[in-house]
Amino acid sequence: MAEAEAEVIGADKELENMFQAGAHFAYSPSRRHPKMSSFIQGIKNNVEIFDLEKTSEALGRAEDFLRKAGQARKSVLWVGTKPSARAVIEKIGRELGQNYVARRWIGGTLTNFKLIRERLKYFEDLKKKRESGELEKYTKKERLTISREIGSLAEKFSGIENLKNGPEAIVIVDPREEKTAFSEARRVNLPIVAVLSSDNDPSGVAYPIPANDSASSSLVYLLERLAKAYREGAASSAPENNG
Repeated sequence: MAEAEAEVIGADKELENMFQAGAHFAYSPSRRHPKMSSFIQGIKNNVEIFDLEKTSEALGRAEDFLRKAGQARKSVLWVGTKPSARAVIEKIGRELGQNYVARRWIGGTLTNFKLIRERLKYFEDLKKKRESGELEKYTKKERLTISREIGSLAEKFSGIENLKNGPEAIVIVDPREEKTAFSEARRVNLPIVAVLSSDNDPSGVAYPIPANDSASSSLVYLLERLAKAYREGAASSAPENNG
């Protein structure tokens, strides 16, 4: 009995946390995609409201998937370039040691990975030459040109510098916004976890999480939950320290 009560209290607390984060806000009815109708509970001031119980269930399924991905040490690419998503995407990517895209998606990152890998290798070689002093043999003007190229490549490949092989799963904030990343992920059959609002078509998303995908508070709460699940899985697969 006590265990059942604890589960109810825990569930209520989770719904309260999502509510406080503003995860329940969708868009106006006119913007709703027909396939998102089942996730809508009501409307207030012409803004539709997500059914947070369904959001919680969807989040739980996504957490289970990422927990298993972490346990298997799978590479997960985290994508969110809208301003409200950038900071938390960068934070999670760095903390987990995973690749991420928080600024601009480079076309072909998934569908033309061979070319991307070649450009990443070129970028790495340039950095090594600069660090070793090998660039000193060039003129000042040539060194300046190379330095600018390194800066441009650093900005372009920020977050995916260590993407040696293609990712094994992807987390996307707002597939409608990240339509190129979403399309490429589908073409290469990557499992997709996505936080998506009512204007999205959830088709093709293996683990859709219906929620506010614009407010930073909502994204921080949901993405940190997903990151925690991955971290838990990775920790459970770590070899025990026997001293």
